Amino acid sequence: MEYVYAALLLHQAKKDITEDGVIGVIKAAGLQADNAKAKALVSSLQGVNIEEAIKSAAMPVAVAAPQAAQAGAHAGGAAKEEKKEEKKTEEEAQAGLASLFG
Repeated sequence: MEYVYAALLLHQAKKDITEDGVIGVIKAAGLQADNAKAKALVSSLQGVNIEEAIKSAAMPVAVAAPQAAQAGAHAGGAAKEEKKEEKKTEEEAQAGLASLFG
C-alpha cells in the first residue's frame, strides 16, 4: 500500500511518478524500499489518468453515504436492499482501484 500512497503523493505534488520518486518517498517515510515493487507500480500506471481514477473510485462511495442516511429513515426491506446496494457499490469501487495499482 505504501507504494500506491507514494505514487499518490507524487501526483498530488504534481511531480512525475518515477521509480526514483516512489523509492524516495518510501525512504523518506523511513521504510525499506523494494526496487521491483516500485518498478512494477510505475509500469502499471503508464497511461493511467490518475485524476479520473480517483474521481471514479471516490464518487460511488460519496454517493452511497447519503443513500445510507435515507435507508435509516425507511424501515423494513427497503433499507436492507439499499444497504446491499451500497456495499456492492463500495466493493466495485475498491475492485476498480485495485486493478489500477496491481
